[in-house]
Amino acid sequence: MTMVGEPVNLNEFQELARQALPKMYYDFYAGGAEDQYTLEENMEAFRRIIFHCFLRIRPRVLVDVSRIDLSTYVLGYNISAPILIAPTSLHKLAHPEGEVVTARAAAACKTIMALSFTSSCTLEEVASSCNAVRFFQIYVYKRRDLSALLVQRAERNGYKALVLTADSPRVGRKEADIKNKMILPKLKNTERFLSLEASSDNGSNLAAVAKETKDASFCWKDIEWLSTITNMPILIKGLLTREDAIKAVKVGVAGIVVSNHGGRQLDYAPATITVLEEVVQAVGGRIPVFFDGGVRRGTDVFKALALGAQAVLIGRPVIYGLAAKGEYGVRQVIQMLKDELELTMALSGCPSVKDITRRHVRTERERLHSML
Repeated sequence: MTMVGEPVNLNEFQELARQALPKMYYDFYAGGAEDQYTLEENMEAFRRIIFHCFLRIRPRVLVDVSRIDLSTYVLGYNISAPILIAPTSLHKLAHPEGEVVTARAAAACKTIMALSFTSSCTLEEVASSCNAVRFFQIYVYKRRDLSALLVQRAERNGYKALVLTADSPRVGRKEADIKNKMILPKLKNTERFLSLEASSDNGSNLAAVAKETKDASFCWKDIEWLSTITNMPILIKGLLTREDAIKAVKVGVAGIVVSNHGGRQLDYAPATITVLEEVVQAVGGRIPVFFDGGVRRGTDVFKALALGAQAVLIGRPVIYGLAAKGEYGVRQVIQMLKDELELTMALSGCPSVKDITRRHVRTERERLHSML
């Protein structure tokens, strides 16, 4: 497909990125694990959420929507809309300036960026690039001293929260990376302390490096250790079940990100939007629940908020905007989602984010049950 003119939605940014990037890098960003079932379901499920029943928006009319307020709070920080930038790896594969450009775009859009520990730029470079609220994402290494050092560097450089990714004791099998013989570049945050020289028989070293460096023994009891080395609130990312949500509350984390790692880890895990309400109900309002996975439209954001998410995080669309148009592209991606969300709220009778409730969405099954 050849694009003509400016993109008008997030899906068109993906095509622009495909045209702009080398195939190896595009496949690295766009691909998912194994059959890519979960990757595809993350987006498709928005059209048929919950037990394969359609989730429809229930608009309320004759509401004063002359002014729409998209702003909200995340861990006490005011942002312009309930749309955050998810942690994603290696932005310099998409743009020469990498995460520094993404950070500037986030600041311009008055939202929060979560910086990946596998960033192309150091956390110090990103922190000094602009004045904004930022979070830092981390995995826990076999070398706990290295993990502690990264956490302390983030806190010292003004990052406001820690995002612990919990769904990656190993790396999912991404066949496109194997075919392309994708080799992990040096990671700026850890290059002085961590070797990436792991070899692999299949041509790509991504899984081998993760197996050699990540602490696969890290478990719930170790959250206490993490909380002792930082004053930053801890969000735990990668939960998909009621049982794990209850455990997260018990260990005292500050919030949950419902996520399946963009379909890059366990294939045939559920699409995140299908389990969001399960997690929200298990938490019972004790801590905030955030959401990522498959968000491509303002209506997707609206549905996630209606099911109980406090905000959504977007990953791949940011990368696509960055690859296609640099900082301007990232800003366009965020603004498109904000504009679509604003219109959805106006047409649904919701003047502010807090007005979006569970009563604004209903599954086909719920509709049929109400008729009995």
